[in-house]
Amino acid sequence: MRALRIHEHGGPEKLLLEQVPSPPMGPGEARVRVHAAGLNHLDLWVRRGIPGVHYPLPLTPGCDGAGVLLETGEAVQGFQPGEKVVLAPGLSCGMCEACFAGRDNLCREYGILGEHRDGTCAEEIVVPGRNLIRLPGRLSFEEAAGVPLVFLTAWQMVVDRAKVTPGETVLVLGAGSGVGTAAMQIARLYGARVIAASGSDDKLQKARALGADEGIDLSRSNLRDEVRRLTGKRGADVVIEHVGKATFEQSLLCLTWGGRLVTCGATTGADVSLNLRHVFFKNLSILGSTMGSRAHLEAIFRHVEAGRLRPVVDRVLPLAQAPEAHRLLEERRIFGKIILAP
Repeated sequence: MRALRIHEHGGPEKLLLEQVPSPPMGPGEARVRVHAAGLNHLDLWVRRGIPGVHYPLPLTPGCDGAGVLLETGEAVQGFQPGEKVVLAPGLSCGMCEACFAGRDNLCREYGILGEHRDGTCAEEIVVPGRNLIRLPGRLSFEEAAGVPLVFLTAWQMVVDRAKVTPGETVLVLGAGSGVGTAAMQIARLYGARVIAASGSDDKLQKARALGADEGIDLSRSNLRDEVRRLTGKRGADVVIEHVGKATFEQSLLCLTWGGRLVTCGATTGADVSLNLRHVFFKNLSILGSTMGSRAHLEAIFRHVEAGRLRPVVDRVLPLAQAPEAHRLLEERRIFGKIILAP
């Protein structure tokens, strides 16, 4: 089969499309013919490498995928070959206290497809049977592959960590990103007023079409000043932050008294400035968030099936154009998701 492979860290040129053997399958696993693979910032970090983090190279990247079930191991129940499926990206032991409590993203052995084992950027993938989800009938393979990681991440941030309630104001940084487009929709679903922030007026127009109430063009305006203007100097109740160094200090200043900042990433750098006096004097909360539980993904797909949430696909490219797809994502020339078609 054909698979995208990373043998060493570096630029997009390190992504190699190769012929590799079909992966073996165990009794608790399933084999899926991949029809669509979603690209995420995680794929950029895996390709570039992170100092101090070990990746099992050579590795096939890709944590999001949808396709057709080819076969299942004898221990996999409830699925039949030929069914259309979408894949849950998280990997956990399934046997620890966190897993039994439905908090599998807190499992000490938690991992992600395309980071801890071969991922979806291939014609076939073998996954644990518990990672299979039936593809909702209204979704194409491409749309389904645009859901799991970004919506799961955004759901955990908005619902579990920030605990957004109706009437609150939620500021979403990086509104044109996959996580941003998901977070805006989820915040609106929970009755919040949404302020989108982006460096592009075109992206802000698209954000408003997704339900954002207000937009801030970071290329023209000061983030804190605009948030104060839009909230009558009160500030935002919640900031959804995954940009990192470029916006973190301003993001904290945008919060009202008792506000919550939730962060899931640092695309512009993790070395941020923090004034503790501002944090404790205003009773602010800084909350970390990574992925979300398998149960949340089931809930998300029910909302998607009902039309209350929708994946945002910017474009679909063939797997052979993965290096170009990485460049587009790195240069922030997309709104929503890039999908690769193996």
